[in-house]
Amino acid sequence: MNRDLSLLQPYPFEKLTALKAEVTPPADLDHIALSIGEPKHPSPPFVQACLNDNMDKLANYPTTKGLVELRQAIADWCTRRFSLVEGSLSAEHNVLPVNGTREAIFAFTQAAINRSPDALVLSPNPFYQIYEGATYLAGATPYYLNCLEENGFIPDYDAIPEDVWERCQLLFLCSPSNPTGAVTDLDTLKKLIALSDKHDFIIASDECYSEIYLNEERPPVGLLQACAELGRNDYQNCVVMHSLSKRSNLPGLRSGFIAGDAALLEPFLAYRTYHGSSMPIQHQLASIAAWSDEDHVLDNRDQYRHKFDAVINTLSPVIDVKRPEASFYLWVKTPIADDKFAQGLFASQNVTVLPGSYLSRTANNQVPGAGYVRMALVATVDECVEAAQRIRHYIETL
Repeated sequence: MNRDLSLLQPYPFEKLTALKAEVTPPADLDHIALSIGEPKHPSPPFVQACLNDNMDKLANYPTTKGLVELRQAIADWCTRRFSLVEGSLSAEHNVLPVNGTREAIFAFTQAAINRSPDALVLSPNPFYQIYEGATYLAGATPYYLNCLEENGFIPDYDAIPEDVWERCQLLFLCSPSNPTGAVTDLDTLKKLIALSDKHDFIIASDECYSEIYLNEERPPVGLLQACAELGRNDYQNCVVMHSLSKRSNLPGLRSGFIAGDAALLEPFLAYRTYHGSSMPIQHQLASIAAWSDEDHVLDNRDQYRHKFDAVINTLSPVIDVKRPEASFYLWVKTPIADDKFAQGLFASQNVTVLPGSYLSRTANNQVPGAGYVRMALVATVDECVEAAQRIRHYIETL
């Protein structure tokens, strides 16, 4: 077997399962999971209807490139959402459907990296673990960029040594961030684009939380938007990944896209043709319906705002908890070690949260996720309120 498989660390939820196995929660309290970022709002009925109406497409092989109608719907959505120059994001050359952002992140890394002992892939820390696993299995080395409170949980890109930029082949962004909810601003994106030109690396921006934001007047900016403001309408060196999982409460549809530089997407399409990752036609047709509607997305954001208000009002008297700019996560500093906090909360209140240290690696003698837990406000409003009340009670006993 590939020896690089031995470099893969246990997934955070494997560690969480082992942590919880050491204790027994109270039997009289129903379990509430705030640990997994799986949306629990109902999927849009019109998307379900579209799936049902097209089940006869099971009889057809899908193409890797996907339906032109889907690629056009995605290009149109990106152009509207990120104020792109009309026609600059071509459905033919600049967009590929993918089976969720996880598949795109992993597969794109395999296609993008030129294997060498010096190859580096830079990613935020804490981070979505696929960045790391994809890096190792592409034969490169991860370089972790600590996201600390004093920098607004955005990496300090000015502190990165010149020789690291020289070895960088791929830079991962996650904006809005999983787990912190921080958003990379437009000036920083433009700075990173200039660095990619100087040092010849690819920027891959994971933007799957871009449509879960709390201020309707300030939607998160995106990498393609920064390109457009620079007049960089070929999107050179830049790709973005988006998904319907969070935006449209469709995690089981496994539908997303990668878009950007055509010179990168053409060879990536060749890779995916061999990889065998075509999206089923009925899923593509349902995706067209989802990308073409914004009403359900507005309703989705309203539900998250309501949950954030209720949970923060309950917790703020006992713990420092801040509303994120975007995403559906609360990144909460714990009064004791994060793993002990998560285990004690489960043992006493049957509520599951994810220790921040499980999402981090040691870099510059720090584990930036240590001392935090991630709370995913994906359950119903009533369950989130109940969970907040139990968390408050647990904190008051410490």
